[in-house]
Amino acid sequence: MTAADEPHPAPGASTAEGRRLEAPHRRGGATSPRIVERLAVLGYRTIAWLLSVLPPVLAAAVIGRGSQLSYLLWPTKRRWSNRNFAHVLGLSPDHPRVRALALRAYYEYGRYLVELMRLPSLPADEVAAMVPALDALEVKRLWRETPGGGGLIFVVAHVGNNDAVAASIARHEMPISVVADDSSFPEIFEMLRRERESWGVSVIAWRNLREIYKVLRRREMLALLVDWGYRSDGIPVRLFGAWTALPAGPATLAAKTGSRILPITIRRERDGTFTVSWPPPIDVATADPAALQRATQAMADALATTIAAAPEQWYSFKPIWPSDPVETADLERRAGLMLAGTPDPGPAAGRPPAP
Repeated sequence: MTAADEPHPAPGASTAEGRRLEAPHRRGGATSPRIVERLAVLGYRTIAWLLSVLPPVLAAAVIGRGSQLSYLLWPTKRRWSNRNFAHVLGLSPDHPRVRALALRAYYEYGRYLVELMRLPSLPADEVAAMVPALDALEVKRLWRETPGGGGLIFVVAHVGNNDAVAASIARHEMPISVVADDSSFPEIFEMLRRERESWGVSVIAWRNLREIYKVLRRREMLALLVDWGYRSDGIPVRLFGAWTALPAGPATLAAKTGSRILPITIRRERDGTFTVSWPPPIDVATADPAALQRATQAMADALATTIAAAPEQWYSFKPIWPSDPVETADLERRAGLMLAGTPDPGPAAGRPPAP
């Protein structure tokens, strides 16, 4: 699930299903030169091999400190991270507590990277054992009782270890697919796809809208990340008391396929295992603007609860909130229109979607 990115419907662009899916949030070009990709693949495989033979504690400490160093040496990433954690703590971005939390989060991210790169060297049972207390019976009940007759959409964030949770779900004989970005480094995508499918987890490229709908219409499970980065053309919501936007994908897919949304909270425990919990599921009866906004706001509330419980375990380091007060006011305006039943007009004229 780590590579998963949210399919993000864009107003005004049609497909067989009514709306196309936009590219995952990124800055810069959508593809990488061949030489860059080859170097990335070689580097990934080399580091993954090293981490598979080094003692896990030592590897986590080295990569964690390296991750913290990137925070200190990369001004743009540091600024984005400080702004994100300032919202979480309700403090100014330059407050010492904000910087301290960001450093802790970068260290945890390094620890997660070690786990991610070691996973391919582990058998499926060991990967699933990282989530020892998954209530599979309850997940199956929520899945089978979906009122609209569709599938189950897991809404997840960059918290904990999504790959281990997906492997655990698959081990309990539940069909699960994750949506991933295959456009930046296709070879790495293909390598990760093969690894995850060896655990029973299917991986769908984000542009394969037809397969995404097939999964849900087959009444299977689909995992989507929603905190990949701010886009102004998402659905306006309040997160930690401030206006932002989350992808329209989960609510739109749920409404169109009769599927149920289940926000997932993943928490790392002291022994390195993960605990999984969730609030009540979100059912989206119609694709009316008000229903889509309310469902997405419920996802934002669940996301805030997840992050607030262990903010140092949140490793989304792209901007999550807009920095422009005018854009913030426009998000509030759009939310009001949606709740009144008016289709979302998108960002105000002259204000293109954020890159």
